[in-house]
Amino acid sequence: MAIILLAVLCLIVIIVYSILVALLLDNFRPSPNQSGLQRFVQDWRGPSINVTYEPGWRDDFSRDIVPKKCHSHNDYWRLVPLYSALAAGCTSVEADVWLAEDGELLVSHSWKSTKQEWTLNNLYLKPLWRMFNKLNVSQASDGDREVGLFDRDPNVSVVLLIDFKNDGHAIWPAVLTQLQPFRERNWLTFYDGDRLHRGPLTIVGTGNTPLELVLSMSTDRFVFFDAPLTSVSNITYNYTNSYYASASLKDAIGKLWLNRLSVEQEKTIKEQIETAGDKSLESRYWDTPQWPISVRDMLWFKLTELGVGALNVDDLAAATRWNWHQCVIAGLTLC
Repeated sequence: MAIILLAVLCLIVIIVYSILVALLLDNFRPSPNQSGLQRFVQDWRGPSINVTYEPGWRDDFSRDIVPKKCHSHNDYWRLVPLYSALAAGCTSVEADVWLAEDGELLVSHSWKSTKQEWTLNNLYLKPLWRMFNKLNVSQASDGDREVGLFDRDPNVSVVLLIDFKNDGHAIWPAVLTQLQPFRERNWLTFYDGDRLHRGPLTIVGTGNTPLELVLSMSTDRFVFFDAPLTSVSNITYNYTNSYYASASLKDAIGKLWLNRLSVEQEKTIKEQIETAGDKSLESRYWDTPQWPISVRDMLWFKLTELGVGALNVDDLAAATRWNWHQCVIAGLTLC
């Protein structure tokens, strides 16, 4: 009899747990987005060697999209690069680039996985050019006429973080050449030696980007540096030459013990964010834990609470829902 009763109790526990998990998963599921950008995501076809996907234009391009300070980490790994991040409201995307022998900039995390048709131009620059052209975005010099990609906040500048993977000095001129049409249209954020002009697109170099070449653009700087967050107090880094101040979470604060931030670690993060902010730089932490989900969400919540410049995210849907307590239901941590 006792065994039967125990079995019944176990069954009840399993049923209750399953219901709670179902509620959790339902809570995770974002509301469907009906914007033109979301239609681009649904209809997207990857580029071929000679053809870049060009979706039919829609007037509801950014309808219902609220821009958020999130950075789409390794964006090119997504089923739909660029468009997925923008449709989710993320205002920053990342592209790792390799310089090929023919001078083309190939987008991939490793050289072995590069594809001839997956270029910086095909995946990012051509689509951005088309969107900017269709929306008739404002120029960097138009302070009284702000038109960007997002209707909800036309002042938002989309950030393209370009990670120079192989020889930075060789990649540099190739990047400048491909960006020149955007510069000629005055769409890029630039520094003229006196003041900063915000444009609808901001270019940031990271990885093997040569700092000395960024600094050499003293009167027409339209590529900015990803400064090291752990040494951002260095006088070299400021808003005229850098945009982000970044570090891996482990380098910034050390290891998380018991999946929690210590008081000292939280204090360090706060100081780093404030130091970057004092220089008008956007702080960013990469290589943050993705599992357990409750730890990831705890860190997102704390970083946002402390004023981080941009959340480095892999899961766009979870990050942009801004509800990071899904894993805790009725006091139980379920994920």
